[in-house]
Amino acid sequence: MPLRTRLIVFFASIPLIAFTLIGGYYGRAAAGEEEQTYRHLRVFEDVVSLISNNYVELVDLDDVLEGALRGLAEGLDSDSAYLSPSEVRWIVSGQPLAEGRVGLEVTRRYYLQVIAARDGSPAAEAGIAPGDYVRAIDGNPTRLLSVIEGEQRLHGEPGTTVTLSLIRGSTQEPYDIELVRERLAPAGVSGRLLEEAEDVGYLRIPAFGENVAAAIADAVAMLEADGAAHLIIDVRGAAEGTYEAAIEAARLFVAEGTLAIREENGDARTPLEATAGQDVIALPATLLTNFGSSGPAEVFVAALVEHDRATTIGQRTAGRTGLQRLVPLSNGSGLWLSWARYLTGSGEPIHPFGIEPEVGVAVQLPELGEPQPEEDETLERALEEIQETAAEAA
Repeated sequence: MPLRTRLIVFFASIPLIAFTLIGGYYGRAAAGEEEQTYRHLRVFEDVVSLISNNYVELVDLDDVLEGALRGLAEGLDSDSAYLSPSEVRWIVSGQPLAEGRVGLEVTRRYYLQVIAARDGSPAAEAGIAPGDYVRAIDGNPTRLLSVIEGEQRLHGEPGTTVTLSLIRGSTQEPYDIELVRERLAPAGVSGRLLEEAEDVGYLRIPAFGENVAAAIADAVAMLEADGAAHLIIDVRGAAEGTYEAAIEAARLFVAEGTLAIREENGDARTPLEATAGQDVIALPATLLTNFGSSGPAEVFVAALVEHDRATTIGQRTAGRTGLQRLVPLSNGSGLWLSWARYLTGSGEPIHPFGIEPEVGVAVQLPELGEPQPEEDETLERALEEIQETAAEAA
């Protein structure tokens, strides 16, 4: 093997070994694991050598190795990433993103993928939906963009525009749409009685931000005063907020027991409990979920479901309950690594599997650019289930 190739492999192996050790959270220590690790590194060295000596064109091995490191990080989960030195410098600087937003929460699955579009945002008004792929931002392909760089490109000064090339479902050709960035107001909890069933209160939780528990308590009290005997809690597209806020919200509905478990690297586990003696909301509840129900929303859903406080209707949630932090590398690049995750109260993983609803609803989205349907299939199915249950109990 040429000396240059050996040197590149040697220096590339340093972050790979470090990454393997740090990533032990995803694979528990077992007999022979170290030997297995070095066996894979030997294969990696062979691959680099074969590319260097046999590929039909002259290749830049620096680019090859960077691609390998990106692929290694992405193989862990959709939120872990290998970061360039410029991305690391931006994170370390603490520089805030520009105030203008289009309202998208994204992750990585080959391209950038939409997790959710915030209620009332330019993205939501344009009909962008959870699961859509962002193939390019202002003509720049997202294939090699980290989520961090993608968010930087989506943000900008309020009033400026950004063009997204989107793919939905099996569509082959991307659909281009221009959005105007805005300063987005905080998403708030809202509640109303449904016209279709006057004793059913509809509670919308678009995000688990600061003071969300108090807002939920106030909204439910209002609904009960208006005659609500059942709650439909809509957390579809709720992809923002904090886990602490989600736990506080779950404590409003669950009187006792473990609501969730925070698991960190090294098997450290912290159970998060209900508040003993706290008055809780007693109304029966139905949760509406979809792929946009992500992170804190998933912890909230899992807590209510495991303690038999709610049934779930809709689609599988995103499976994103990991916490990421920066691990700098010696060459200025870094790893954005999931180092902790939230489990259900019984210890079952949510990340990266998501939560399957008890009643699934297949929703057929229109083609990009087509008008949005007026009917809400998931909400209608929830009402049917509530009415059937009431009829059986009568």
